[in-house]
Amino acid sequence: MDGERTRADRQQLAGLLREALGRHRQLSKVERLRGGSKKGVYRATFDDDVSAIVYIWGAAEDYWSGSAATASRDRTDPLSHASGLDLFETAQARLDFLGVRTPRLYLADRSQEYYPADVAVVEDIPGPTLEDLLRDDPQRGRSAVVQVGQALDIMRGDKAPCFGKLQHVASGGISAGDSCEQVVLERALRDLTEAEARDARFGPRRNQIEQTLRQGATAALPRCEYTLIHGELGPDHVLVDRQGNPVIIDIEGLMYFDVEWEHVFLRLRFGRHYPLLPHADLDQERVDFYRLAMHLSLVAGPLRLLDGDYPDRQEMLEIIECNALQVLAPYQRLAGA
Repeated sequence: MDGERTRADRQQLAGLLREALGRHRQLSKVERLRGGSKKGVYRATFDDDVSAIVYIWGAAEDYWSGSAATASRDRTDPLSHASGLDLFETAQARLDFLGVRTPRLYLADRSQEYYPADVAVVEDIPGPTLEDLLRDDPQRGRSAVVQVGQALDIMRGDKAPCFGKLQHVASGGISAGDSCEQVVLERALRDLTEAEARDARFGPRRNQIEQTLRQGATAALPRCEYTLIHGELGPDHVLVDRQGNPVIIDIEGLMYFDVEWEHVFLRLRFGRHYPLLPHADLDQERVDFYRLAMHLSLVAGPLRLLDGDYPDRQEMLEIIECNALQVLAPYQRLAGA
């Protein structure tokens, strides 16, 4: 479990943090923050109350690396495991260029001179997550959601003639697959097979679900231009600073893809606040297809994660059950009609 993994401590990170924030400062505390399955996130505090966040990309911090069904690291697959300093640096630079607020980058290091993994030191945003703010101060939270919508508008204006992970596209790479809908279909079918193998409820509905997926992929009209999206933008991936401005985090998954893929996740995570976000001009058939594929992904992905020693197991079990019900409900209603 979590306690068996090697964690970074104050002594190990002292040199890195002095290099990033000044050798005159004395590091007083390092704590690993809760959550995160792909990288370690630590808050470092100095004796003058200055603080920073340290991201660590290493095997000891990646709960997927211990899974029996390790997620693919293939960068040609737009939907593969989105983790790594290269992805982070490219995404941070792109959003900074566009004027979309993310934590400032103080230092990125892959030399392993300071720590035996790729690391980055970034600005510590002292405010709450947008998820917490919407619960505790709904008026301020809704104002921040509107600003998130403005950031999404800026990102939607950033187009590319090919799809794929931002870092892969920016370096001239060509992604696997002929289209976004083909990529989504192929992964959804794999996820369906995995769900069927682990949950007996899926077996009797397998053929119907597969038929719906294939029909959805066929109905999607061809595209030749793609939009910059976050990929997993929920209110838990937005911090709100003291001025009430949203700051987007967990940006390694940035990619050029169908905007509908982003909006399926936005609707799922923002819930009743989703109408505050700009969502005009979406292809509804593509939305319906991607919604089913997303729910399947949120069944199979957490199941793979639980093959390892991820500590927040109850949270993952709840995600699995909620999304399994979303997949199965339409077919159960049909059977009962």
